[in-house]
Amino acid sequence: MASLISIGLSGIQASQSALSTTGNNITNVDTAGYSRQTTEQYAAPAQSVGVAYIGNGTTLADVRRSYSQYLTTQLQTSTALDNEAQTFSTAASSVDSLLADSTTGISTALSKFFSALQTASATPTDSASRSLVLTSSSTLSQRFNSLSSQLSDQSSYINTQLSASATQVNTLANKIAQYNQAITVASAGGTTPNSLLDARDQAINDMSKLVGVSVVNQDGNYNVYIGSGQPLVVGGSVSSLSAQSSTLDPSQYALTLKMPSGISVNVTQSISGGSMTGLVRYRDEVVNPSLNSLGRLALVASDSINKQQAQGLDLKGNFGSKVLNDINSATAIASRSIGRSTNSDVNANLNVTIANSSDLTVSDYRVVFTSATQYSVTRLSDGQDLGSHNLGASPADEIDGLQLGLRTGSVAVGDTFTVQPTRLAASQAAVTMTDAQDLAFASPLKAASSAANTGTGTVSAPSLVTQRSIYDSASASSLATSVQNAMPVKLQFAAAASDGSQGYMIYDAGGNSLGAGSIVAGQSNTVNVNIAANGSTIPSAFTFQLTLAGKPSSGDTFSVSFGAAGSTDNTNALGLLNLQTSATVGNASMNNTYSSLVETVGAKTNQASLDASATSAILKQAQASQSSLSGVNLDEEAANLIKYQQYYSASAKIIEISQTVFNTLIQAF
Repeated sequence: MASLISIGLSGIQASQSALSTTGNNITNVDTAGYSRQTTEQYAAPAQSVGVAYIGNGTTLADVRRSYSQYLTTQLQTSTALDNEAQTFSTAASSVDSLLADSTTGISTALSKFFSALQTASATPTDSASRSLVLTSSSTLSQRFNSLSSQLSDQSSYINTQLSASATQVNTLANKIAQYNQAITVASAGGTTPNSLLDARDQAINDMSKLVGVSVVNQDGNYNVYIGSGQPLVVGGSVSSLSAQSSTLDPSQYALTLKMPSGISVNVTQSISGGSMTGLVRYRDEVVNPSLNSLGRLALVASDSINKQQAQGLDLKGNFGSKVLNDINSATAIASRSIGRSTNSDVNANLNVTIANSSDLTVSDYRVVFTSATQYSVTRLSDGQDLGSHNLGASPADEIDGLQLGLRTGSVAVGDTFTVQPTRLAASQAAVTMTDAQDLAFASPLKAASSAANTGTGTVSAPSLVTQRSIYDSASASSLATSVQNAMPVKLQFAAAASDGSQGYMIYDAGGNSLGAGSIVAGQSNTVNVNIAANGSTIPSAFTFQLTLAGKPSSGDTFSVSFGAAGSTDNTNALGLLNLQTSATVGNASMNNTYSSLVETVGAKTNQASLDASATSAILKQAQASQSSLSGVNLDEEAANLIKYQQYYSASAKIIEISQTVFNTLIQAF
């Protein structure tokens, strides 16, 4: 009877364990990372009774979790990819909306500025029209400022998120190391600590949401690696991930992994997967390029408008002054370079001057000194080596429209600088003109035919060929003096020759000859008149251009004089208006350049949305695959409850029957 009771008791114990396991499954149906558990049992060794072996019941072998390392790894990888894609897509869409919206973008403000110029060019002396041009200029610069500010805020947000995420990664890494140690201790007796194993897998999956990891199982311990194989967790040893100011650009955070040995590795560009990678990609592929593109557009707008303004005459009779701020102010030049924090002289930095705004790119540059004067330049957008240059070159070498010079301190071999020629330009855009009368809409020169002329010759409005620099006050003043003092200039024609050519002489106001030339009578001829410098009266040589057409008679004269204050001429206003369609940004206009930026960000956003949809589908598939194996099915568990309840009742019945038989035997004796 003792054997029968033992058999029944083993069944009760086995069914009770199965009921407890089933109940545990049901109560953890919504527990993240929980793997469904099942009991494993085997038959107890049979007892020989001579002619046969009779079983002795059952034995509980193990409580196992339904688990697949392959499916778990697949889920972790899918989680990392999806979080990267979702983070990038969500962030990029905000910039796309910001740039494309008519109320926040540049296009509308730029169009309104040129629309105001068009109105003013029709009535160049109207004060209201002129004031509208200044107001539109202010609106345009403020729009640049606003966009730059919002994109810069995104950079600050990225820094904050990277720092917070690094802290979460460190917390999870410490948990994983603790789980490794606890699992090692719990497994020493040969048992399987299912709850600890599930918790460790869940911690790794949570980490995958932040940064992609690879996991290596070493004797039951999980070693976790990030980036290109940098160890984050090895057994119970943990490295520390931090987000801190980059040595190349303190305004932006880099990710640094500090190992227990004290060695630190920059892993910013080597990590893949997770929201942190999405943030880094968003900064490198959307925010920074957008800031650079806006900055280039702001520089070109300021430079081209100011230069054209410099070629005209304002209502006061003066050459045009700056409408927008100086692109090469001392502050602007000094803000375009960042010295690496580990340079030999931390106070050393570069001056970066815009020599030709039309040649600017939207790239940043890496400058590395190979001696105290020699340096090499790399364009970071495409990695192109732009050659070696010398600080002492005169004139300074021009690199993509830039000229570099040493501003402060000293440099040594290996010193590195990051040059960002356009990054801050949109935030620096501003209107410097305060009086609308200073808008130089008139040409500084005017041409007229003598009333005594008898031929059919006509002359166009002249224009200065020599560009007056509005940024160099000394040369600007010198040229202005030269032009004013050289006028009036007279062109007097001789009779046409038999071959159709017709000569002319050029005279200054005193009747002195300034040279001679010829045209083809009856055709449209472009005439360049060169005025040589002659000391204090004309301190700077210059050239002006006009068009002569028709057939002047012998003795006909045409005069060119300096414009007068209050002129109704709109020649330079039309020149300003032509900037709307001129190829001022490389081979593109300002409007087309901004449209290209909007299209580029829009294309990236659209691709990011497609990628996010794809990774979301992959993640759902991975979750479904793992859930089909490890997830708790309540219908199945309910059936198991009934099954194990009956199992328990039947086992109890065995004991009851053995007791009845035993009592019958006692009574028989």
